[in-house]
Amino acid sequence: MQPRSYRTLAGAARAEIEVRRSRFVCDVEPVPSEEDARAVVERVRAASRDAGHHCTAFLLGPDASTVRSNDDGEPSGTAGAPMLEVLRGAGLTDVVAVVTRWFGGTLLGTGGLIRAYGDAVGAAVSEARVVTMSRRTATTVEVGHADGPRVDNALRALPDATVTGVDYLAEGVRLHVAVDPESLDAFGGTVAALTSGAGRVTPGADLWVPADPDA
Repeated sequence: MQPRSYRTLAGAARAEIEVRRSRFVCDVEPVPSEEDARAVVERVRAASRDAGHHCTAFLLGPDASTVRSNDDGEPSGTAGAPMLEVLRGAGLTDVVAVVTRWFGGTLLGTGGLIRAYGDAVGAAVSEARVVTMSRRTATTVEVGHADGPRVDNALRALPDATVTGVDYLAEGVRLHVAVDPESLDAFGGTVAALTSGAGRVTPGADLWVPADPDA
């Protein structure tokens, strides 16, 4: 069963830390698919080919069911795994992290690497804005021209629905509304009450929208 919501990043962010003269630069970015995550990794790698390592971690899907990490030549378990743990600890998914390391001449040891890679991701996440995505059902509402403005205003005031578009057609007004799936019956009742039963409500596919419409 899909979750009703999940947390991801609103946009890309970057942070840099230094540990015993080694530089760790972390890029974090929201991504919708594994293909997009790998494209981010390649873009970062191409921009910093002089670095010794480009370690990666990403979580995908509303339930974070797709998990990938890569130590990229660092000792096994010292980079990708701690990077994943920071992303998990922040409750994020649909996100990729790439930590680029330039070696500073001093070995950090297993514990030092684990801390450094985790801290780099944590620093980048703290620079990013987190957004909560909520599961909604794409719904169309068709009403007459006379009812259009009043229904539009009323639906925009509902806490479990977001009007995403309005079409003014020759035969009437069609509103596109993202509705909480658990509120569909009540939503239909609201439209019926507003239009004396004349309004037509047609649920469609599920989609994900920011819980904050301005996010």
